[in-house]
Amino acid sequence: MSTPALEKSRFLSRRAATRGGASYGKLTSFAAWVVSAILVVSFWQWYTTKFNVSPALFPSPLEVGNSLWANLAHGPLLGDLLVTMREVMIGFFFGSLLGFLLALVISEFQPVRTIVYPYVIGLQSVPKTALAPMFLIWFGFGMESKVALVISTVFFPVLINTLSGIEQTDRDLLEMLRAYCARRWRVFLRVKLPSALPALFAGLELAIVLAVIAAVVAEFLGAVGGLGYRVLTYNTNLDMAGEFAALAVLSVTGFVLHAIIRFVGQRLVFWGRQPDGARGA
Repeated sequence: MSTPALEKSRFLSRRAATRGGASYGKLTSFAAWVVSAILVVSFWQWYTTKFNVSPALFPSPLEVGNSLWANLAHGPLLGDLLVTMREVMIGFFFGSLLGFLLALVISEFQPVRTIVYPYVIGLQSVPKTALAPMFLIWFGFGMESKVALVISTVFFPVLINTLSGIEQTDRDLLEMLRAYCARRWRVFLRVKLPSALPALFAGLELAIVLAVIAAVVAEFLGAVGGLGYRVLTYNTNLDMAGEFAALAVLSVTGFVLHAIIRFVGQRLVFWGRQPDGARGA
């Protein structure tokens, strides 16, 4: 006959085994990624050396690494990274806030959904590269035009994912609360918002990557600083090693920002954790 102490011991053992298995799985995945990265870089270096590829066409990893080190230590890349990050974070914050609030209004008021939602879909159907020149005319070549493009890019995935999460709220639970005459704001805070948070963070993971892309596209079209501006400058000067170095910084920046959003989501929305690439319901 089992005792409470024995049951507790079994529970702790199962939890330890689960955590150990999860840690082993993460370690295995990371090791596989490291091995694949080493193989890709090794093949890249071998190919450029074996066939004597011109650095003006396709630089080797060593040349890219040297350029990256020189530009980070004594060049403009770090300053350009700060410029792009400022554009990305401001646009991401306001775009996400706009998408979240608009999703709440649309979900709670059917007339607003009927009138506003078609305009939202229509705006999203317009390519952002078509909006960027307009923003440059309206807001100038400074940070404002880049932030405007980031906002217009970010708010839609946050809006759609938040709406999807709200609409997946348990209908039986909603009906029960309404039967007890629960206030609308209390139903939202206690039921709808927890249901929407996993989908919201999935939208934020997508939005932060799109924010980086939007900022770089805006810098391509007109800027005096930023990683997009630097990539364009290196391309004009046929400095392919510098261009690859700037692209590497962009890739790492996007990866780190996505990882931060995912980490925060997994800690705050523990009831909706999903594997990589999945969306919480």
